[in-house]
Amino acid sequence: MAKKSREKSNLLGKWSFLIGIILAVLLGLGFTSTYQQQMLWAVFLIGIVVGLLNVTTKEVSAFLTSGMILVLVSFLGIEVGIFDVVAPVIVNILKGILTLFVPATIIVALRAVFVMAKE
Repeated sequence: MAKKSREKSNLLGKWSFLIGIILAVLLGLGFTSTYQQQMLWAVFLIGIVVGLLNVTTKEVSAFLTSGMILVLVSFLGIEVGIFDVVAPVIVNILKGILTLFVPATIIVALRAVFVMAKE
């Protein structure tokens, strides 16, 4: 029974990650119009779900490393401003990715700290 529950949780985590990426890209492409604020919150909440359900204890280190790099590169890509001239839509996609990955990375990092504290 516990194995089935874990598989459902893993499946939900995988789908939430995929849906979050799709919504982040749609948000960046500007297909959200009047629903932009709601989609922004949806991507943020999906990021929390991804952080809670999608990362196992074996994957924490890899997720934190790749998540941190993705967050930093996305942030720097926005701040440098090169995409404002070349392709402004990329800035919005990077903002959507940040909205997804920042909460996910924070949740996974907090879980890792609590696991280390328990040991």
